[in-house]
Amino acid sequence: MFNLSFGAAAGALALAIVATPLAASDDDHHDYNEEDQAGDFAYEAPAKPTEAWMLAAGGRIYDKWWAALDRPEPVYFTHPAYPATATKSGADTWRCVTCHGWDYKGATGIFRAGEDYTGIKGIDGAIGRDEGEIIALLRAPLHGYTQEMIGDEEIGWLAAFVSRGQIDMSKYVDLSTREIVAGDIDNGRAVFQTNCAACHGFDGRQLNWGGPGEDAFVGTEASDLPDEVMNKILNAHPGVWMINLRAFGPGVAADVLRYAATLPQE
Repeated sequence: MFNLSFGAAAGALALAIVATPLAASDDDHHDYNEEDQAGDFAYEAPAKPTEAWMLAAGGRIYDKWWAALDRPEPVYFTHPAYPATATKSGADTWRCVTCHGWDYKGATGIFRAGEDYTGIKGIDGAIGRDEGEIIALLRAPLHGYTQEMIGDEEIGWLAAFVSRGQIDMSKYVDLSTREIVAGDIDNGRAVFQTNCAACHGFDGRQLNWGGPGEDAFVGTEASDLPDEVMNKILNAHPGVWMINLRAFGPGVAADVLRYAATLPQE
């Protein structure tokens, strides 16, 4: 969904601080390769990862691990533990979020009915659980995540997210109506205009994920899928050059979510 690249903004800033009034030539890039930098930010780990970085990384793995880790998509077959009565198949069934939900409550949360229903419980019961125990469950046949899929260090980030990175989504989104119930619009506007707008534009319509004749802008997604968008704001969308607000906490993320829902939807 979200792809908050700062390539354009960084380029503009670089030109603004050049002492000479002459514009830089096409060859004068100071060896800065935007695609390489984006790849590093999307897929690499810092030398000394902070708690906030690890929890956000784990949240992206929870979302779609192969995109977050630059691994092959598991297209070979539907996950063996995915219920035959549920509606999805193939790679989607290997995503944690497909069964456990964006609110982490699984069959008792927003995914309690409709096309996303699986009958599988959420991960909210694992809050505070020993991370070693969580890793063992993820490696066990029920989940079946091999080291080739998610490496040992990476699965530690996922376990940290499950144990310490979940938020109480009901504080920000009504789990019955899927309406946003909290957030300071004015603060959200300030954060959006000074960060998110670099890629999404000030009106949120610079990127469109919709198909022909069906727009899907920031405003559209925030209004229709606020629990999912809240996760993207906190952890970033996996596999793209996007900032996240994990270090600033869910309150600021909720502010951005509420403001984003006021942006144009078409």
